Amino acid sequence: MNEREPGTGGAIQDDLARLLRLASQWEASDIHLIPGHPATLRVHGALRPVDDQPLSPGAVWQMIETILPDRLRTRVGEWKNFDGSIGTDASGGAGRFRANVFCAQGQWCACLRHIPDAIPTFAWMGFPEALARRLISHPNGLVVITGVTGSGKSTTLAALINLMNQSGGKRVITVEEPIEYVHPRLGSSVITQREVGRDVDSFLDGLKYGLRQDPDVILVGEIRDRETAQMALSAAETGHLIFTTLHTKDAKGAVTRLVGLFPHDAQEDVRTQLGLSLRSVVSQHLLPSAKEGERRALALEVLHVSQPVRAAIKFGKIESIESAIQTGKREGMIPLDEDLQRLASAGRITMDTARRFAKDPDHLK
Repeated sequence: MNEREPGTGGAIQDDLARLLRLASQWEASDIHLIPGHPATLRVHGALRPVDDQPLSPGAVWQMIETILPDRLRTRVGEWKNFDGSIGTDASGGAGRFRANVFCAQGQWCACLRHIPDAIPTFAWMGFPEALARRLISHPNGLVVITGVTGSGKSTTLAALINLMNQSGGKRVITVEEPIEYVHPRLGSSVITQREVGRDVDSFLDGLKYGLRQDPDVILVGEIRDRETAQMALSAAETGHLIFTTLHTKDAKGAVTRLVGLFPHDAQEDVRTQLGLSLRSVVSQHLLPSAKEGERRALALEVLHVSQPVRAAIKFGKIESIESAIQTGKREGMIPLDEDLQRLASAGRITMDTARRFAKDPDHLK
């Protein structure tokens, strides 16, 4: 179940409003409301209880009622999950939050993710602007941003679309679940944002019908199934630039994941199609800062599809993609271990953190 804005029609309950403001002040990414636990914030990657008072099921439900649309509040028991968003007065310092309400062991719980009012800059994110400009300059093809949950994939996509919006002259369609950053009208670009569950039934439908809306660029929030993957590859082949995300730990894993969505007897054809359509893969890691209390550092692995990479994809030699990244620095590729070394040398992360995430820890200096 997915809703865009809760229809409470009243002021946000005092306890919840206080937590929303606190999350904004502490620069928290998430608020966890779980019965039996204190209200807990995730601050720069670490869980931080607000106090030592466990929440009762009744207290959690009172806050959840604030989030729910009226029509769902009267139908408790007919649903087990709810996705939506909650907005507060910007002058209160809280902004917008993405809400997920769910049932666990018969008790209602919620997780609220903070959505900044403004799309972050590449400098703030630690994402190279030259790389961003290269990604949006592809005339067509598939660009994949990959990483684990909470690694900043949606924020990177929003910043890329924002850069494209500023550049002007593009017809952009986004299909998201839910919409997090709202893109304003800027210059000559035209952007429509569709939310799965509210504006369209699925990522597949958003992509399929989006192709009939004269797009230059389509952002598909995530590829989860074979049908969406096939539609994305076909759209990339027919002259559109497709941005999407996957949940994989590195760049070559994105290739494996896309091919693995198809039955074995179709994978040879899919590898050929992917080799021709894929343009770039950016794998992201958000790592704990070396200084407690500072925001996490972004480490990247970047793959651009060169001729050797295209051949490796086509013939299923996935491990040779790793070597291509290592030897492709002149083509703008970035090995993960090199980026970890850079962050450690700059004092952004500790060497222990760098080694923990490195592919070859012994080669870090």
